[in-house]
Amino acid sequence: MNIKNIISLWKEIYNGNNLEELDGFIDEVVEFKENNKVPVLSSEWYKDVTVYSIYVDLFNKNFQGLESKLDYLQELGVSCLWLLPILDSPGRDAGFDIKDYKKIRPDLLDFKPQDEVFDAFLQKAHDKGIKVIFDIAINHTSDEHPWFQESRKSKDNPYRNYYIWNKDDKKYSDARLIFYGIEESNWKKDGEEYFFHRFFDFQPDLNYRNPKVLVEMTRNFMYWLSKGVDGFRADAIPYLWKEEGTDCENLPMTHTVVKFFRAVLDFIRPNTLLLAEACQKPKDVVKYFGNGDECHAGYHFPLMPQIYKALGKKSKLPITTTLSKEITPEIPDASQWFTFLRCHDELSLELVYVTEEDRKYIHQTYCKKPEWDFRLGQGISSRLAELMDNDIDKIALIYSVMLSLPGTPVVYYGDEFGKQNDEVYYKEQIMLTGKDDTRFLVRGRIDWAELQVQLVDPNSFSSQVYGKLSFMLKTRSQHKAFGRGSINWIENDNKSLLIYSRDYGNDKILVIQNLSDNKIIYNLEQSVSEILLSNNCLWDDKKNLLTLDRYGYIWFKF
Repeated sequence: MNIKNIISLWKEIYNGNNLEELDGFIDEVVEFKENNKVPVLSSEWYKDVTVYSIYVDLFNKNFQGLESKLDYLQELGVSCLWLLPILDSPGRDAGFDIKDYKKIRPDLLDFKPQDEVFDAFLQKAHDKGIKVIFDIAINHTSDEHPWFQESRKSKDNPYRNYYIWNKDDKKYSDARLIFYGIEESNWKKDGEEYFFHRFFDFQPDLNYRNPKVLVEMTRNFMYWLSKGVDGFRADAIPYLWKEEGTDCENLPMTHTVVKFFRAVLDFIRPNTLLLAEACQKPKDVVKYFGNGDECHAGYHFPLMPQIYKALGKKSKLPITTTLSKEITPEIPDASQWFTFLRCHDELSLELVYVTEEDRKYIHQTYCKKPEWDFRLGQGISSRLAELMDNDIDKIALIYSVMLSLPGTPVVYYGDEFGKQNDEVYYKEQIMLTGKDDTRFLVRGRIDWAELQVQLVDPNSFSSQVYGKLSFMLKTRSQHKAFGRGSINWIENDNKSLLIYSRDYGNDKILVIQNLSDNKIIYNLEQSVSEILLSNNCLWDDKKNLLTLDRYGYIWFKF
């Protein structure tokens, strides 16, 4: 990637203007690369990892606590940590409301020097072969950020144009209300004018029409590159650019801004992961891969609810249809989907990527308590174990599905041992934030003393869930076919039997899964050499008959 590309993208965004500011920034980027010799990253490393998503404080208090659990994570089978918001924040939106992009929250450092604590943690993680990425909210800041505090002072303040201010709340009227049922408008009055926000009203949107905002945000990426961070999850990426008369989502100039970020990252250190958090249909998410010049990876949001629908309906069709080329387009060779079952947010049922019929069915099937409801039927706030009725076989099966389908898997902290919804933490956060955000149910702290007791008991619920998942993760890591290979659907007459092969060179895996609680007998026509793992299955290799009991699954090596 060369400087000419960075210059070209700038000119496209700002119509050839502000070139003096660009010249100064280019000099800064070149000097930065010369002065910061960060370790080289291998090409497409993000295809071969298992990602573990955590809030540092809720996982184990602070970075020193996290560092002490690196052996636990390594034993689980984790090879990449996704640190949910760690940057300095009031914490009203779990840290996505950032007030300083270059500082980590002091409590996560045990109030010790940042360079001392975070650098030591990062080195220890890398020594154990664990990559580290973290969230950076690029669409908005906290209303406590110094830029916003300055912007509020007067219309003439130089920071006023870092945000979107207007005399009334009529502008961008076609932009949908994302936090439906929580917020009443995308505008909030402050003094005599209003500022624009797509999320909570304490998270004002940044104004990328101002070139200083683009430069400052790129500097934030560069700062953490100098520390040796392996990548970034770009939060709320579809909303960066706003235009009157549009829904202010997925606009062409948003993609140009993302290309600019990627061009700078590639110039300084190629293969630094840029992960798109775009809650959109696959045909829109793939646009954030560009021609391999935007994000390296993106979440496959629609697949997640369809996996739940498949188990509810006892049918493979929701999965096979979603992954068909009609729904999930081809992506550039170096790009990758990230897949997940649960995350720090709700089981999202946005009409952006589910039908009204699917939303109604999934919500009725899985929203088992009124307090799990999020955004008036648009989502379900619950941990995986409770969604699966704390049924160990069902939990194991849904992980088997996610881990063997295409993409890089994400495991949410605590789900590896069947963590439950945390009502105490939820109520605490309502008091702190003043918002009834049911997503706090799926967060909460880990009680390590209690967990250790559970994990040493082979008959405990936590121990059994952990054992099954850990074995799957370790098995998966030995086969590049899962992260890089093609998928070939194998037809059969039973709608509950999900069968496919994963192929990458000489690495060929056959996966057979029973999505129902009924026994299924399958005549295995494929020639297999060994069982990699199984649960609730019996294989008669002489008769080539496979018996799959309730939620049974098996991974064969061809």
